[in-house]
Amino acid sequence: MSVTNKAISNGLPPPPFELPYPDSPDVITSNVMKLTELTSDDRKRFLLKNLLTHLHQFVRETSLTTEEWMGAIQFLTRVGQTCTPIRQECILLSDVLGVSALVDAINNPPVAGATHSSVLGPFFTEDAPDVENGGSIASEGKGENLFVEGRVLNIDGEPIPGASIETWETDANGFYDTQYADRDKADCRGRVRSNQDGYFCYRAVVPVAYPIPGDGPVGELLLAMGKHNMRPNHLHLMVEAPGFRKLVTAWYPEGDEWLASDAVFGTKKSLLVTYQHIKDEAETRKRGFPSGSSYKLLQRDIILIPKKQAEEALRKNAEAAMKNAVA
Repeated sequence: MSVTNKAISNGLPPPPFELPYPDSPDVITSNVMKLTELTSDDRKRFLLKNLLTHLHQFVRETSLTTEEWMGAIQFLTRVGQTCTPIRQECILLSDVLGVSALVDAINNPPVAGATHSSVLGPFFTEDAPDVENGGSIASEGKGENLFVEGRVLNIDGEPIPGASIETWETDANGFYDTQYADRDKADCRGRVRSNQDGYFCYRAVVPVAYPIPGDGPVGELLLAMGKHNMRPNHLHLMVEAPGFRKLVTAWYPEGDEWLASDAVFGTKKSLLVTYQHIKDEAETRKRGFPSGSSYKLLQRDIILIPKKQAEEALRKNAEAAMKNAVA
């Protein structure tokens, strides 16, 4: 016996209340908000009500045309279609609109003495290799020698052993490894762990300022906005240790012309760092660099805060936001 395909509903009944026909803009918005009240999860209902309130208000205030609406739909469709397993155009869109930086700032309220957070960015991958302390995260010839060292500490200055420090950066050409078509392994990225004294170190290359991808819809948006697509040179870090808040941050060397106008709003003054330039061939070899007669040295500690303290700060922020919400 043949089986006839049939469209299937999600199984939910009509709402348990009467709704007027959506014959006017006011009624459309009113019906949408009434139906949103059916959302069972308190947090999701809160988020949806605020999102829809602002979205409908935007459409009204701008008298959005059908052509503009369709253009936005097509733009968002292209953003999604541009994404691949190693390219995240959706995150890039969030980045250039300042949303990523804003979410990061709200979800990581600063604590005195702790290292501040920064945006994750669209170039994080899951395949960073483990590297021994003193080892290299970059293959030979990827750029100028850089040695990074520091300690992972708690806010009382005590060492945190066994912390995972994952790091990724551009090469001297301004590209992440994921931007190379012939990428067959991770490069200019790796993961080290702090020792019993909280100490960590690794060899890298000096990152350079670079343009975020301009060959997709986000690049077109920046051109339409008259906004540059440059990021200052920086070194990404993701630090994790049991009992402490996960830290996603970056270090930004001083002197870069793009620091204040970072295309993704990631720079923070507290994250600026200064290189030391070591011009000594013997010392360069001692650090493990196979070539070159000099290297740049970056020394910076990482201060983590206890997870419970971070959760309490975040809870207070969320409660304050709900009290001040418009919906």
